[in-house]
Amino acid sequence: MDAIFFDIDETLLSERPLVMLFLPQVYERLSKKLGISRGDARLKFLRELSEKRDTYEWHDWNFFFESFGLNFKYEELLKAYPHKIRVFPDVKPTLEWLREEGYKLGVITSGPEYQKLKLRIAKLDKYFDVIVTREDVKTVKPDPKIFLYACEKLNVEPKNAMMIGDNLHQDVYGAKNVGMLAIWINREGLEDYNFADFEIRSLHQLRKILGGLG
Repeated sequence: MDAIFFDIDETLLSERPLVMLFLPQVYERLSKKLGISRGDARLKFLRELSEKRDTYEWHDWNFFFESFGLNFKYEELLKAYPHKIRVFPDVKPTLEWLREEGYKLGVITSGPEYQKLKLRIAKLDKYFDVIVTREDVKTVKPDPKIFLYACEKLNVEPKNAMMIGDNLHQDVYGAKNVGMLAIWINREGLEDYNFADFEIRSLHQLRKILGGLG
């Protein structure tokens, strides 16, 4: 195995604390703007999110802010509340170890360019040789194009690369579809679908998997 790629959200870090902070503000502004109750504003915003699920636009908070005419910018929220981005405790020790072992490391995200800012704020960007966002290929996972582009950037064959992510459709199916080894990080202990090549609860388990692969 020459290269290891990671998804970002709910794999390396969680933006949930930040989302929980700004969503009430979004509902409040939307309620005033449209002259509807806060509850109705919430339903309207969440319905729009749900209808766009897994589309190109779904991966960008700014798309939804703009479509409702709300004066929010995700980049500004990231900068204003950096402490609300939570890096999982197994991440930095694992990335340090993988670097020492000589693996090429990369990120493949369906999110827009601000994902790089998120990694910088979380002090994770320094670990990666390449960070591929949807902007690089104008498509999102599980499109083979995004995985092949990332492998090309690190000059590795897909069969010598591994993808780790929390989403079975985008990360696991997408990676397997191009011949990469696919690891499902199931931090929440969800039902096992036996679809990934390996399932892990923590990144610490990578040592054993990589050791077994020789």
